[in-house]
Amino acid sequence: MDIDTEELLASLTPRQENPALKSYQNTVSVACPACEEPFDDLVVCKQNPTSLNLSKQLDLCVGVEDGQAFIFTHKP
Repeated sequence: MDIDTEELLASLTPRQENPALKSYQNTVSVACPACEEPFDDLVVCKQNPTSLNLSKQLDLCVGVEDGQAFIFTHKP
């Protein structure tokens, strides 16, 4: 992923954090670095491996930066 993660995270609204994950909401319609469409939420995996339990169907774009997975969610 060729993005400035510090700039990206500064543009998003923090939502939840636990030892394994940190999530952010995209309240300003930042474009997804993978598909260039605005995404809804970003999940940063802080541990490897990490498990996600999704309560709804989402389209996902995934990238890795500095050994951390960045999961961009898109509501269908």
